[in-house]
Amino acid sequence: MSTLGSFFSHWLPAGVSLDDLVSIVAGVATFVVLGAVYQALSYDGSPTRRLKLLADRRQELRAIGLSARSRRARPSRLPQGLMHRILHQLNLLRSLEAREAQRLLAQAGYRSADAMVLFLFCRLTLPCLFGLAAAIDIFMMPVVPIIGAARLPVLILAILAGLFAPTIYLKNASTKRRAALQKGLPDGLDLLVICVEAGLTLDAALTRVARELGRSWPALADEFSLTAIELAFLSDRRQALENLGARSNLPALRGVINTLQQAEKFGTPLASSLRVLSSEFRESRMMRAEEKAARLPSLLTVPMMIFILPVLFIVLLGPALLGALQAFHGS
Repeated sequence: MSTLGSFFSHWLPAGVSLDDLVSIVAGVATFVVLGAVYQALSYDGSPTRRLKLLADRRQELRAIGLSARSRRARPSRLPQGLMHRILHQLNLLRSLEAREAQRLLAQAGYRSADAMVLFLFCRLTLPCLFGLAAAIDIFMMPVVPIIGAARLPVLILAILAGLFAPTIYLKNASTKRRAALQKGLPDGLDLLVICVEAGLTLDAALTRVARELGRSWPALADEFSLTAIELAFLSDRRQALENLGARSNLPALRGVINTLQQAEKFGTPLASSLRVLSSEFRESRMMRAEEKAARLPSLLTVPMMIFILPVLFIVLLGPALLGALQAFHGS
């Protein structure tokens, strides 16, 4: 232990011992584990939160339909705080970046204007914060010692990490939401077929399916509820279905949208088409599961060779080798 402490003493800052480093690492690991457990146990898609967002969207569409002026300027619910003032002064709320951010946020499930303000503010400030933290670590308080040749690359990497971190987080969130939509789509289509065959209209069928899927597939329930609201309030029903495709960004849902649009335009039978699509999506989901199961042997080969086989050889051959060495030593 003393040798290990003397080895790390050259790399640790002044006044920080090896015991302090172990305590800090253990504390950080405990905090990360507690955060992961809390995130796993917390329920992001609570019905109260989702119903509030849908009610806000309903009020917004109602205001748009009542007055022509609201079509040119939607009612704003942006917070008049520091973030909004800074973005307004820099004219970032009306830029192409804001429209792209709104599209990514909608695909990730964040539809409020406050989310767009927070995302743009993070894109603006995180490069400065990460760069400042790296500069403090390099030039003032070297918590992690960095040699002279690596200082400038580390500083540049910190700035780039702050620049791309919000976008990467948002893309990961949209990917997870898209996967959840893909998994719940066959069940949603089955329920939609039942509701349509029972004589419900498309708006009422989507609302009923969203209510039934609120606990099992909350992402799909949100999209169906919002589509039903837009179908009821927008003058162009085709636009409501196009909005569903833009929010979900799911290729499998494009066939459903085309089927619904054809049924709206030509009056084609909706139940039989949706039943065929549901069967295809269910078979596709089963094929993806079988593909993952077929990949397991090849994926487990390397961990078995690295972690399991050496231990097995030690347990089986270790006593024999020790006995042989003892016999040779005695002879």
